[in-house]
Amino acid sequence: MVEGALLTSLRVLDLSLGGGDAVSRILADLGADVLKIEPPGGAPSRTESPTVAGVSIPFTVHNANKRCAQLDPAEKGDRTRLLDLAASCDVVVDSGNDGGAALFGMSCRELATMFDHLVVLSITDFGITGPKASWRATDAVLYALSSALSRTGPTAGTPVLPPDGVASATAAVQAAWAVLVAHYDQLRCGRGEFIDFSRYEAVVQALDPPFGSEGQAAVGLKSPAELWRGRPRNQQIYPIFGCRDGHVRICLLSPRQWRGMWAWLGEPAQFAGAEFETIAARYAASRELNAVIAELFATETMADLVAQGQARGVPVAAVLSPAEALSTRHFHEVGALKQVMLAPGGTVTLFVGPLVVDGAHRGYRQAPPVAGSDAAVWLDRSPRENTAHEDLPLPPFTGMRILDLGVIVAGGELGRLFADLGAEVIKVESPTYPDGLRQTPPGQPMSRSWALTHRNEESLGLDLRNPAGAELFCRLVESADAVFANFKPGTLAALGFSYDKLRSLNPGIVLAESSAFGDRGPWSAQMGYGPLVRASTGVTRLWTSPDAQPGTFYDATTIFPDHVVARLTAVAALAVMIRGEGGHVHISQAEAAINQLAVTYAAESARAAGFPVDTDDDAVDAVFPCCGDDEWCVISLRTDVHRTRVAGLLGRAELPTARAELIGALSHWTASRDKDEVAEALQQLGVPAAPMHRAADVAADPQVVFRKLYTDMVHPLLARPIPAESAPAPFTRIPRAELRPAPMPGEHTHDICRRVLGLSVEQIDGLINDGALFADDK
Repeated sequence: MVEGALLTSLRVLDLSLGGGDAVSRILADLGADVLKIEPPGGAPSRTESPTVAGVSIPFTVHNANKRCAQLDPAEKGDRTRLLDLAASCDVVVDSGNDGGAALFGMSCRELATMFDHLVVLSITDFGITGPKASWRATDAVLYALSSALSRTGPTAGTPVLPPDGVASATAAVQAAWAVLVAHYDQLRCGRGEFIDFSRYEAVVQALDPPFGSEGQAAVGLKSPAELWRGRPRNQQIYPIFGCRDGHVRICLLSPRQWRGMWAWLGEPAQFAGAEFETIAARYAASRELNAVIAELFATETMADLVAQGQARGVPVAAVLSPAEALSTRHFHEVGALKQVMLAPGGTVTLFVGPLVVDGAHRGYRQAPPVAGSDAAVWLDRSPRENTAHEDLPLPPFTGMRILDLGVIVAGGELGRLFADLGAEVIKVESPTYPDGLRQTPPGQPMSRSWALTHRNEESLGLDLRNPAGAELFCRLVESADAVFANFKPGTLAALGFSYDKLRSLNPGIVLAESSAFGDRGPWSAQMGYGPLVRASTGVTRLWTSPDAQPGTFYDATTIFPDHVVARLTAVAALAVMIRGEGGHVHISQAEAAINQLAVTYAAESARAAGFPVDTDDDAVDAVFPCCGDDEWCVISLRTDVHRTRVAGLLGRAELPTARAELIGALSHWTASRDKDEVAEALQQLGVPAAPMHRAADVAADPQVVFRKLYTDMVHPLLARPIPAESAPAPFTRIPRAELRPAPMPGEHTHDICRRVLGLSVEQIDGLINDGALFADDK
């Protein structure tokens, strides 16, 4: 058993032929016994490119920490052995009906029916039901359909695909969260769950949701009345500037940050007006303002600009390449990297993983063994006794209490993930520092982002800096299961609530935090937001186009990796709760971002070390014009069969081999055709393709409608219902969320103080008068 492991009693049977590998890797990182079953000769994913010295980087990354056994579906004894393994495990992970279970003559659903104690995850591109169930997806297809593609790239011209791998990794994290939720419920009531998991739906929910949390800059600039159907119009909201040895990005949000920048510029009269303390005014003057900043930065180095920004309270980050990011002192000192010998003479740097619990990385420990190295038996672990009782239709987290100090996207959404599943989430709101998602356009009482992010929660107006308010928080901690926060490292301790303090109040408390660069290491004190995290980790350099001008990057308008960070924090926090001893989770957004592209970074490391990296150079993922105003589709050609079928559709003997000529030939064919017709024609041939959706298109997608991904959420302060997802995945037994309206600031102060703290009306009113509490009395 791994020292310090969390999921010590969890047995996971991995039948995936590749599509679910990354999901069970997360569970293995957390200490589960993951037994991967491969057919004779090994899983086909063992040869997936890129490779180093004949060893697959994706297989190595996604199957670390597992045991690997072989069973032959043609042998009756092996078929029986598989059923024996399923009967004595907790979770089965498979890549749908064409996955490992199908080789043994059964579907995932049949396996779940056979053993009703099992949590069975069937992970497919679009789910096993619905009009797109037979469609095939690549990351490019998922970007197009989820609306992520429509929000990257220039304001006009060809959209730019995000880096390959982000979508698949996002789906894996969402799937791991769904599995762990079902396992928690399995321990609660002794019943299993069948999860018909769709990678498409996961990317819609967790990458850069068209209906969900947004950063405060986006909230301040966009009216919630209508969804924008155009292309990105605020690429300069987090501008990038050239400097002497590269590029840097700045991220000015608060008035204090702007004042620091204005002083740095020499206090120019042109920008002296008080209106420039607002994001909207600075964006309106961005052409003139950015020209002045560009002149100031041009002669400085990246390191000097980052240091000066830190000293002046101006968030600045260097725009590094993946190789430069991996070579920085920070990631080495915090233990985020590991030297791994993939093959003799082939040592590369692999990313350990983003899950940090009790100060230790819970990630890469060992490479996957050779196929068939392990016996098809479970390790001898003491099974965890569940608390099975009558199977009531209650959400899994019923009875759980969480004190939520999280703000903006990554922090705010973490609490919502638990609230949707039945936890009592008390959002603690500061009277002095309101959550950025509270920012609304003039005349709007509540932002759409707040309504979606904080549904099902209660709001307690409490000042932690007030001694009486701090005392009340201490009393709340005593009866809570967890505290959530995403302040800059050290802030919670400075308020008097370090993990040691919280643990002294409640030994079983779980503190779950996230921050830009983690709570240790050279970068931990740096100011950071998602755009700066992407710049400093190399993601921004990858988020560009071969046709772009040097120094042009297209990731400004995305909210990444905030949503994934929320889910990674949730996964780790729930694993600690399952352990039952309390613990401290701290997730670094920077490490989470790299984790989304772990294969790409490993390949970059191999190249930097001088090792030849074999890739599938013939693979094509590209964006093509379609008929209509600014309409586009994506097409992925991954195999010779794809090329042959597309050539036949175009009436050609074969497709051009040169990429530019191929793009030209396909563009000529797509340009006169409707984007949906192009996608349908190619999907019927088994070729991954998709139309580019805008945010407004996603909720109307027939697959989304059929699968009931969204429910209309009504809020009395909003003019019309909002589409909102109400479950992390389509569970069979676990009920969907009720979608109670998000609260106004301090809306539940009186109720919480009476119900949880036992205070009288007079005591509450006195604390309000003293400034320890505030309440919404409307």
